[in-house]
Amino acid sequence: MSRRPVYSHAQMKRLVAPETVAVIGLSRNEKSFGARAAANLAGFAGRTYGVNPGGGTVHGVECFPSIGAIPVSVDSAVLAVPADAVADVVEQCAIAGVGGCVIFASGFAETGREDRIALQERIVAIGRAANMRIVGPNCFGLINNVSRAGLSFSGRYAASPGMAGPVGLVSQSGGLAQALAQVTERGGSYSHFLAAGNSADVDVCDYISYLAGDETCRVIACIAEGLADGERLLEAGEAAMAGCKPIIMYKIATGSAGAKAAMSHTGTLAGSNAAYDAAYARAGIVKADNIEDVYPIAAFFAKAGCPKAGGVAAVAASGGACVITLDKSEAAGVAMPLPGAATKKILEAYIPDYGAPTNPCDITAGVAADGAAYAACVEALLNDPAYSALVVMAPSISEAMTPRNVAMFSPLAAKAGKPVCLSWMSEWRDGPGALEAEADPNIALFKSTEQCFGTLRAWHDWAADPPPMRPRGGREGRARTLLDAAGAKLTEREGKAILAAYGVPVATDHVVASAEAAVAAAKAIGYPVVLKVESPDIAHKTEAGVVRLDLTGVDAVRTAYNDVIDAADRLDPKPQIKGVLVQPMIASGVELVVGAQNDPTFGPMVIVGLGGIMVELIRDSAAELAPVTREQAAAMLRRLKGYPLLTGFRGSAPVNIAAIEAIIVAVSELAADHAADIAEIDVNPIICGPGRAIAVDALIVRK
Repeated sequence: MSRRPVYSHAQMKRLVAPETVAVIGLSRNEKSFGARAAANLAGFAGRTYGVNPGGGTVHGVECFPSIGAIPVSVDSAVLAVPADAVADVVEQCAIAGVGGCVIFASGFAETGREDRIALQERIVAIGRAANMRIVGPNCFGLINNVSRAGLSFSGRYAASPGMAGPVGLVSQSGGLAQALAQVTERGGSYSHFLAAGNSADVDVCDYISYLAGDETCRVIACIAEGLADGERLLEAGEAAMAGCKPIIMYKIATGSAGAKAAMSHTGTLAGSNAAYDAAYARAGIVKADNIEDVYPIAAFFAKAGCPKAGGVAAVAASGGACVITLDKSEAAGVAMPLPGAATKKILEAYIPDYGAPTNPCDITAGVAADGAAYAACVEALLNDPAYSALVVMAPSISEAMTPRNVAMFSPLAAKAGKPVCLSWMSEWRDGPGALEAEADPNIALFKSTEQCFGTLRAWHDWAADPPPMRPRGGREGRARTLLDAAGAKLTEREGKAILAAYGVPVATDHVVASAEAAVAAAKAIGYPVVLKVESPDIAHKTEAGVVRLDLTGVDAVRTAYNDVIDAADRLDPKPQIKGVLVQPMIASGVELVVGAQNDPTFGPMVIVGLGGIMVELIRDSAAELAPVTREQAAAMLRRLKGYPLLTGFRGSAPVNIAAIEAIIVAVSELAADHAADIAEIDVNPIICGPGRAIAVDALIVRK
């Protein structure tokens, strides 16, 4: 099927926020999926109807013999029918003007059978022709917890607490979405539970787009398995950013087993998850590293608002806990500045000299037991303009003190307009105070200090302005001519010519076909020189032994020419040889690699890393979706662990960083402009010095 943009909030509203629901296939068997759906609709704010051939009333729901016989317009239909009956029922729903169908049945495209794939495609075609959304098949269903529309066969929802919270839950997998939804068992809450199943029509991107426009949802928590079209995730992310709504996403299937082999070094650097990380940055998505982190991060974002400062304060009645906060804050990159003079004066008035009126603040057990003194210290830290949040370390839990303290934290946090993060260190995981903290609108509960500070770092990062989407480069004309003139495989010389058309500085070269011609070219260029075999079949010339460096005389050039030709002749399979390149030997400097790869989900992406022969050993790289701006290119360089090498390390001269940024931008534009033709680009090495950055080798791989 042809690509489509994400559905808008309006296009999804009848499905996700229905006023009328029909359960088709409502059986008298209490264990059937239809009966479960009816039970989950018992508290629904709208009207529920059933479809049963016998009519009458089933499980308290008025039934009709067909969807067309229901006397009102149905917004959402739950299909609790066998797989072979689904297509006919969907067609009946389309004729009746239903807004959306939720299909529980399995046995469609997930089987891999061509006939079942075709059946799924037929169902989607019927729905789209009627402007009717399709959820599933092979789907757990969806829940609008605001209106208590439980369009799901969940066995627990009917008995779950009715309070709707500000976090929307989105997942392809119903089981994983259910894992998040069970947060209600420990005081949490959610606004929506949206599972996509096979994602034949509606997928996680559509759900994100819907929630972006939903007033009851403030944060979107998403579990993604895989996306067929990454551009749709970017569209959904833009919709969420427009509504100032954070997306917390955990991507499963992140192992390297599924990564395809790449010809270029940059393809190896990119890895299987670099494109997702780049897309998260482009779409303002907060990445969760574990499923256990998704809801705590989302709940914090929903409670916290935007940070009012760049620093964080921490308080504890344990010196050891204070040391842990320093360890974890440093590891996460969260600033913990010292308290201001006014704050410190208040702290010193209450904390004895064996405590620490600093940050982290060791208030001592005595102050912690004194409610008024503890409250005064907490209030002082919350009111300090240097802090955006207060972390309260809870190494031990007390039936007498912990619930009281939670009740004390909440109004102080609300008054300051800053969140209190309760870092629950005790192994009494659900001890007294945990339920109250989870349910409190001003307190975020974390079950590990690492999770707490990781979330604070993500919060501060998210508050920064996200990078804008950018149009294509527009320098494709000359490069297109060169690309069309090249063969199925490009040589180094052809690749460098295309890069030069985009403004990338490249080492000049002469192509020769004899040792004497190589000597003449070397004299014209000036010693020292480099000789390389020019062949479209040799991707990595150094490894193939067809490169000779730093040649300084006639005899050396003659010998090198014969050596590289002999080395090429010994390769198996024997490569096509188009001559030997003679290039100037570029003075040493910092070596970088800049390249691009066409990701199957997100399209072209640009990668920069430390280059030369160490590229795959060090694997120090940064990636972004292409094209990038000059500012994004600069940020990519700063993310490299080897960035100090560019700015002047241990007395070395700083390199021309502006020239490197320009190369990154140019390569990104080349990759974006020619995404239909170019699979990989590898510019390696780029030798960088104080005055220039120049590409001395290049590989461009066609699709």
